[in-house]
Amino acid sequence: MLALRLTRIAQPAVQLRRLLVAAASAGTGFLLLCALAYALSHADPGASILRLAWCLPPLAATIHLAVAVARTDPGTTPRPGLAAIGLGPARLMLVSATTTALSCTLGSMLALLVFLHLRGDLTGMPFDGAAAQFLAAQAPLPLPAALTLLTLVPATASTTVALTLRPKEPRPSGARGAQGRSYGRFGAYGRAVARETFGAYGRFGARRRGAPEKGGVEPGPEPGPESEPPTTPTVTQAATPTGTQAAAATTTPPATPTAAEETAAAPDPVAHLPAPRKPPAGLPWGIAILAGGLAVEAYAARAATGALTLPSALPTGPAGVLAGWLLAALGLALAAPGLTHFCGRLLQSVRPGAVRLLAGRVLMEEATRIGRPLGVVCAVASAAYAMATLSAPAATAAVGPLTTLGAVLVTGCTVATLLTAAVEAKQARADTTAALLRLGAPTTLLRSAAALRAGALLAFFCPLTLIVAELAALPLAR
Repeated sequence: MLALRLTRIAQPAVQLRRLLVAAASAGTGFLLLCALAYALSHADPGASILRLAWCLPPLAATIHLAVAVARTDPGTTPRPGLAAIGLGPARLMLVSATTTALSCTLGSMLALLVFLHLRGDLTGMPFDGAAAQFLAAQAPLPLPAALTLLTLVPATASTTVALTLRPKEPRPSGARGAQGRSYGRFGAYGRAVARETFGAYGRFGARRRGAPEKGGVEPGPEPGPESEPPTTPTVTQAATPTGTQAAAATTTPPATPTAAEETAAAPDPVAHLPAPRKPPAGLPWGIAILAGGLAVEAYAARAATGALTLPSALPTGPAGVLAGWLLAALGLALAAPGLTHFCGRLLQSVRPGAVRLLAGRVLMEEATRIGRPLGVVCAVASAAYAMATLSAPAATAAVGPLTTLGAVLVTGCTVATLLTAAVEAKQARADTTAALLRLGAPTTLLRSAAALRAGALLAFFCPLTLIVAELAALPLAR
């Protein structure tokens, strides 16, 4: 019920992102049902399994988009005080997984309705039976198999969201953290100072005026044999002050803080600016996997063993070439965060101004969040460019509807994931933006920095994508 209420009262932008997840789930579910129909109308199990395997890229793109949308959902973001009413990190994680499952289930049901309508099982055969060839309209549809395939997207997406957003406890460097700091559930910090012994609060001088304010305890002097007990005034002396003291107490105005004290007590907005993080650790591994994938592809194309039949309008070649393409795409996706961090460092080189410094710092801070979906987009773009280069014009004109749907799904999901990651990065640096505006930074400065970041990423990753695509298409072009 809580997930349904959060879904109903969400903002229009959040609802649009959830509808994108539902649309992607509907497209993937329709491809899975088409693979089932192909298996019903053809007796070749190998070709049926291969057709089902080609549904994995759209499935992976849909799950990637669902995870990105769940991370940017403001309704499931942990806030102070929610744990007191039973909405802790674990409960919010379950709400995110349930919301993702609802969106994907809506798309799967829509895919089933469209599939049944095109088969003619609902209101007759539409479009004069044009879809009867690849939907196996003449064979009865096994409903348990269809429902099993349709539950694949909601179950996988919700499980991935739950694993991604699960509460993580920070690991201290030693048995206990620095300064004797202990950790509780979901990363709750314990006492930052040494634990006080029994009776320390009531010890003489433990809470006298001038004691430290940050939780520290400054114990008073221990009573020894030579120390005399402090003399305390009697009730009569405390109740009858002298007239001079009373007049001084009534006529002395309260001390006003000086300008220096007010400046020191005011919060410093510069302290909210994020420090640049360390470079992501996946750059060497990504470059190594990318080079290994290109090498495997070149060796497989020279050996020319084990031809693999690809969908229509795609080049047909050895199976090792496809494995090399997959390795190259994986390496590019792993190396993208480190390359994004390198772009931010390049922007800050050679005496940067305010715009370049701000753009570079933000790129270095958001390298992992932006770099991963950007690397996936570059991998998809390089694969599309290589296939378009190798395909013949006659084969390109004969592109089937299922191939087009799969390509649109993968491309649209990767681009939507990148845009969603950009929204998440904007939400993450909202405090930094507010601090800059309090400092008096104009809005044109922030817009110029955003445009500079986008231009730097395009100038760096577009040539890289073309180079990887040319190298990937080179072995099959011979």
